Amino acid sequence: TASLKQQQFRVNPVLRISQLDALELDSSLEQLMWSQFSRCFQNFRPGLLTPAEPELRALLHLLVWKFTLYPNSATVGQSILNVRYHNTLSASPRYRPLSRRQKLGLALLTVGPRWLQERSHNLLVAFGLVCQSFQLLVFLQKGQHPVLAERIVGARAVFSKPNVVRDISYQYMNRELLWHGFAEFLIYFLPLINTHKIKTAIYSTIFGRRSEKEEGRGGEWPTMPHTVGSHSIADAYLTCPKCGAEAGQPLPVVMELEER
Repeated sequence: TASLKQQQFRVNPVLRISQLDALELDSSLEQLMWSQFSRCFQNFRPGLLTPAEPELRALLHLLVWKFTLYPNSATVGQSILNVRYHNTLSASPRYRPLSRRQKLGLALLTVGPRWLQERSHNLLVAFGLVCQSFQLLVFLQKGQHPVLAERIVGARAVFSKPNVVRDISYQYMNRELLWHGFAEFLIYFLPLINTHKIKTAIYSTIFGRRSEKEEGRGGEWPTMPHTVGSHSIADAYLTCPKCGAEAGQPLPVVMELEER
């Protein structure tokens, strides 16, 4: 029992791909929450949320932090991959969760730069890109702290349970790729379909052709009859644009004029 407890609280290093996958899952969750939140205002005037979008995104991130990272020392993506944060500032070799100050600092350093990036000038954005590039190089070399905020507060990702076999599953990603490919196929294929001709063919098949003496719209005589594609009425081949029925021979029209 003592050895089991020691293995349970032992700090195990996490693979780089697991840490990056956790960040990707957290980012997907934020995008999903923002899309669902924006859908609640789709019937309002366009651009209603645009002036306060950075603040609303930061508020949603803080809500996620309040119910995931703050009580469990792990984000949603880390919980899915059996990963959690370890307090590297502690001298104990065993696992130690993050302190309250570290959790608050991690939230501020994660939400704050994003908010400043959307509200600041290009100089601060360029400085942030340089810091992120340097942080990525250090992470690839040492395999710890994929985010600069984690390195500053001393939070390192470790496995919740030792000796866990990594189960790689790409079902969600494969499903998303299939749906995106199907949507792009419909975007390029649907404009090539002549829906008017299909509707006309179906209408003619179901209801049959109307009488040659009737016009397709409302069954009435046309108000201003004319010919299309031929100057001679004798060799004209005309069809109704609604039902596709062939027009008959022209009939003489007798008009009476009253003298005043």
